Amino acid sequence: MTQINTIIFDLGGVLIDWQPEYVYLDEFNGDREKMQWFFDNICTQDWNENQDAGYPMAKATEERVALFPEYEALIRMFYGRWVEMLGNAIIGTVEILNTLITSKNYKVVALTNWSSETFPIALERFEFLQWFDGIVVSGDEKTRKPFDEIYKLTLNRYDITAENAVFIDDNLRNIEAANALGINGIQFKSPEQLIHQLKAYNINV
Repeated sequence: MTQINTIIFDLGGVLIDWQPEYVYLDEFNGDREKMQWFFDNICTQDWNENQDAGYPMAKATEERVALFPEYEALIRMFYGRWVEMLGNAIIGTVEILNTLITSKNYKVVALTNWSSETFPIALERFEFLQWFDGIVVSGDEKTRKPFDEIYKLTLNRYDITAENAVFIDDNLRNIEAANALGINGIQFKSPEQLIHQLKAYNINV
């Protein structure tokens, strides 16, 4: 088995809980079906990810309001109340991160799809973000996962050899993109599952 010397963490959904429903479920009076329709058709994942790749949030909001004026109030909430969507740290994964950092056996970096406009809020809130050897924020780079460019940038910036790295992300699409470049991938489902899969790479946590 290839010797792993680098661990690359996604942040949202792996180390940090982020859920738009923390704002919108109340707005839709607990109706998950109506809330999901809104996310599927108005404030979509693709739309939000465009801002993760550096598009200005204010401009994106105005454009979306122009397209769907009847949903103006709900659209403005997406970034207007974004901080309320930011949940707590996923403690079990933070403990795994701490073990990896303190072992000093691995280079540990983060690769996140995150707007450069909101990432400073997370930096201030979560102390463990200071532990990494480096963090690549999509909004700063004007590209995002799953595009090859951001993975190659991460490998080059931190002198990482793809086959010697494990990338952890909750989104299978992002894992598959990493695999295509020779990076080992683990789709995150829970801290317990992550421990099991890291051990399969002879990584003790």
